[in-house]
Amino acid sequence: MSVSGLIKGLVDYARRNLELDELDMTYKTNEVLDILGWPTFDENEETYYVKDINEALAKFTDECVDEGIFAREDAAAVCDKVMGCLSLLPSEIKQRMHMRMCGRPSEEDWMGRMHWFYDYCVKNTYVKKAVLDKNPRFESHGLVVTINLAKPEFRDPKKAASGNSVKGGYPKCVICRENVGYVPRSKCTLRVDPIDLAHGSYFWQFSPYGYFHEHGICINQKHVPMHVDHDTIENLMYFVELFPGYFIGSNAALPRIGGSVLAHDHYQGGGEILPLFNAPIRTQMKFADYHSVEIGTLDWPGTCIRLKGTDKEKIVDLADRIRRHWNEYTNEKLGIIADDADGHHNAISPTVVYRDGKFEVNIILRCNITSAQYPDGVFHAHPEFHVIKKESIGLIEAQGLFILPGRLVKQLADVEQCILDGKLSEEYAEFQKVYDETKALVKEFTPEGVHAAMQDELGSICYRILQNTAVFKDERQTIEFLKEIGFEEK
Repeated sequence: MSVSGLIKGLVDYARRNLELDELDMTYKTNEVLDILGWPTFDENEETYYVKDINEALAKFTDECVDEGIFAREDAAAVCDKVMGCLSLLPSEIKQRMHMRMCGRPSEEDWMGRMHWFYDYCVKNTYVKKAVLDKNPRFESHGLVVTINLAKPEFRDPKKAASGNSVKGGYPKCVICRENVGYVPRSKCTLRVDPIDLAHGSYFWQFSPYGYFHEHGICINQKHVPMHVDHDTIENLMYFVELFPGYFIGSNAALPRIGGSVLAHDHYQGGGEILPLFNAPIRTQMKFADYHSVEIGTLDWPGTCIRLKGTDKEKIVDLADRIRRHWNEYTNEKLGIIADDADGHHNAISPTVVYRDGKFEVNIILRCNITSAQYPDGVFHAHPEFHVIKKESIGLIEAQGLFILPGRLVKQLADVEQCILDGKLSEEYAEFQKVYDETKALVKEFTPEGVHAAMQDELGSICYRILQNTAVFKDERQTIEFLKEIGFEEK
């Protein structure tokens, strides 16, 4: 297939899938030629019919490299420019989404708008769904464990504080709105959806390397630091009222227990109910004159409190009482210190879902204090687990969906082979604990039996990591904390 035929095929794909107007096809063809800097084009070449856009772009890359149009190492950037050129403009995306509302702001309309937007972002290749679908994923110990093959391992909390900013200061960070169409970061295909929340203007974009179904980020229009306060909780509840098919949450606004971008206020959510939301209440609590709100501690390895009901104001008030008390809470016997010479250490990660006509707010208590024994965090994954997970345990993991680094695919496969061989090689000495524990779990020493045991072991490690993050290791400690605020056992 010739380059000309592939270009015609990509433009035709945009007509069929990206809502490119037929009248604009010649214009867009010329734009693609300009991107390539390639004056030779044969309009009589047969149009390549694109069924799979990723396969088509791979063929397009091969042909262009063979023709000397661009180097293979530039392929990702060039393909991003081409697909960005063939996508609707941001203003046109907004118009299409507004048209889908049809003037009737019902739940179905709001969610339909999001489903259409996600589908569009997959078709224009911003969301790398074909890559995401290859990520190993399984359930174990009540958690969901995934291995992310596409995203590099993130180990530097200092970068989170800066928002991964770059020299020059434009855009200020990797999630600022100015990234839309920004060529140096390969954001030509990025499109966003403006959303007004209870307190301020935000915009929604889907994550290109999402961790779950329709994983997206709700980002403040202004470049302001991450913060969690009364208004945050109201914003989250406002969001799920608009989009009841999604959950939404906020990372704690501190390194090691927050996300990878702390310099810019944002929330995360999407269309999958994570394991935390299915955790049952362990101890029911009550609060005077707030009888309409269901309150309880969760049967969960981390420390989490649930508020549930229909009265938004009362739920927000109770959530903020918990936030304010935890913000100043110190218990040296438990290793919890709110403030010291290194700064502030306590924060919450609130996460909200709206189902069965009720708001459900889960408040995860977090602390990023360090010690000589645990320099990466007392309530972080302990050192014996760093071979599996050393990155920050953020909002998504705290809700029971673990994202493990891609290096583990080969490493764990090799450890499995070592188990079958009966000896751990020196190369994998740091996996000794994983080797020993997995071997003890094996029911049948076959490749399948060892692999099943390894999945069991990974689930167990992730569960124990969540236990590491628990600020209260005992249920009574959580109850006593709540009693200090005025809650009582029911």
